[in-house]
Amino acid sequence: MNIKESIESVRNKFRTDSDPLPKDSKDLELLHIKYLGRKGLVADLFNNLKDVPSEDRPILGKVLNDLKNEISKSLVGIKGSSFSEKNEEDITLPGLKFPSGRIHPLQQTMNDIKNIFMNVGFSVAYGPEIDDDFHNFSALNFPPEHPARDMQDTFFIDPETMLRTHTSNVQIHLMENEEPPLRYIVPGRVYRNEDISFKSYCLFHQVEGIYVDKNVSFADHKGILEFFVKRMFGDNTKMRFRPSFFPFTEPSAEVDIWSEQRHQWLEILGSGMVDPEVFKSVNIDPDVWHGFAFGMGIERICMLKYGIDDIRLLYQGDMRFLEQF
Repeated sequence: MNIKESIESVRNKFRTDSDPLPKDSKDLELLHIKYLGRKGLVADLFNNLKDVPSEDRPILGKVLNDLKNEISKSLVGIKGSSFSEKNEEDITLPGLKFPSGRIHPLQQTMNDIKNIFMNVGFSVAYGPEIDDDFHNFSALNFPPEHPARDMQDTFFIDPETMLRTHTSNVQIHLMENEEPPLRYIVPGRVYRNEDISFKSYCLFHQVEGIYVDKNVSFADHKGILEFFVKRMFGDNTKMRFRPSFFPFTEPSAEVDIWSEQRHQWLEILGSGMVDPEVFKSVNIDPDVWHGFAFGMGIERICMLKYGIDDIRLLYQGDMRFLEQF
């Protein structure tokens, strides 16, 4: 048998000996010694090169080196894929620790808000993110050409269809489809054509609240929101109601909380008693039924709760940021 045939014979023999794979590290070591040891089969082939004509040695030497590298890589692959030496030595060692997932801070904030209101009898409802002018504007007392429409830069799909600018559109759907009394919160995404900066984004999340019943007063509205603030930010949180304007509530108020860190009042939500014109648009008698509504931005609540100073961090998917939560 010439040396070329011997090389091919060793290659085939290794393939046979390594299939099936070695059972443990001891068998793998024996396989390594048999082929790549100082007195192994590959070493014998190198010793036989001295009997080859000098003009053939470079070519055969290269072929033989390829065989050695092939066997070496195979042995490394077998060791890496078949078993762990460390686990063989002590099977009681703990397994590999894989990183656990975390709830995104926005979702955690959303969950906290939902739980607070569900604990006092609110149900959760969802609605369309693409809606018509009636539900997003007109029924909420935004007449055509009303300057209040300019408060929200809208993504229009066509003149009558748009990406909703607030979750308030769902309160109209709820009042159309259900008889009062109603007590719902509506979480979801909303869209506004705003410049992206540290404090604004082209999409964000809101929670809308709607409570309709007989004899509902501003005191009921105030009590619910005070309960929410204390549960969300702590019992010692200072808050205030500040007069404001929204087309779909009258009277209207914004709620601020006091930040000890910044030494200033910070707005967290808008609210008010449902305007009678909104009830009329969905055929609910405002002389019989009364209610209040409120809306809050989840990103703003999240940033205040966790001390985040740039809204863009919530959307960049940076694990260095997210792993803090």
